Amino acid sequence: MSAPSPVDVVTLTLNPAIDQTVTLDHLRPGHVHRAGSVRYDAGGKGVNVASCLADWGLTVAAAGLLGAANAAPFEALFAAKGIADRFRRVPGETRTNIKLLDRSSGETTDVNLPGFPAETSALAEVEADLTRLARPDGLVVLSGSLPEGAPADTYARLVKHLREAGARVVLDTSGLPLTHALAGAPPTLVKPNRRELEVWAGRPLDDRADLLAVAQRLCAAGIDLVVVSLGADGALFVTTDEALHAAAGEVTGGSSVGAGDAMVAGLVAGLHEGLGLGEIARRATAFAVGKLGLPGPNLPASAALHAIAARVAVQPADAWAASPAVTDHAI
Repeated sequence: MSAPSPVDVVTLTLNPAIDQTVTLDHLRPGHVHRAGSVRYDAGGKGVNVASCLADWGLTVAAAGLLGAANAAPFEALFAAKGIADRFRRVPGETRTNIKLLDRSSGETTDVNLPGFPAETSALAEVEADLTRLARPDGLVVLSGSLPEGAPADTYARLVKHLREAGARVVLDTSGLPLTHALAGAPPTLVKPNRRELEVWAGRPLDDRADLLAVAQRLCAAGIDLVVVSLGADGALFVTTDEALHAAAGEVTGGSSVGAGDAMVAGLVAGLHEGLGLGEIARRATAFAVGKLGLPGPNLPASAALHAIAARVAVQPADAWAASPAVTDHAI
């Protein structure tokens, strides 16, 4: 691999996927359906983040593991958006994730297929790639699930090494990989949704004040910024000094597929620009809402995103926690 050029952000995707989105008028389990449309997009959480950041105008390198047999959709995306392709090719095919979009409800049913197993040698090569790509105070995004064969503490080890190198690390994962990472060297930022935070906490977090307290506990453990995405109820943005809640108001139309990854991209863009917490909250929320109206890992033009951000309502998290809760949907 040639010597990398400096970039604004590096993303890591160890378990990428080709997203096959099938649109149905109405999903009825156990029935035969006629699809209205189908599309294929190069995906995986880190790939989605990289794509959105490239749309915003940042220079991005995308790293990870990619099946050599069907890499063409990823290569086409990277070429179209000017993303530096730093993926390691491995034998076999990248998995396909099937997404069934119900037009009548706006809900998406995901069927995530298994991917190729990760060999120890390939993981070591990716870790070395990240070491070369990361720079002091640079931003590295670690996101998504781990492939079969990757130890559950993979992200924890990567966070430790990258932080020791002076990089700022954004982590967006769940389950055991998240638990291991939060028990080790603290990342700069984590973005769990409510359900992921509940799994880590080991209990339901139906009470808003309790949810806020758990996020504050993570900050007290050394994480600079904890963002808890709450779907229709917006998101919490918590540091050791400040806690805010942001919501975009009523949002209609579009699939929520990829909205969480767009939010991560907005957070990264805000960190890159050195924005204050309120502006980061508006930026991240605008990215997530802007993504809702577009298929694939794409954002609308910056003018549209700025317009959405201007409409985002931001309030102290204490005031939000004291108000009645509404039903949340994960982003």
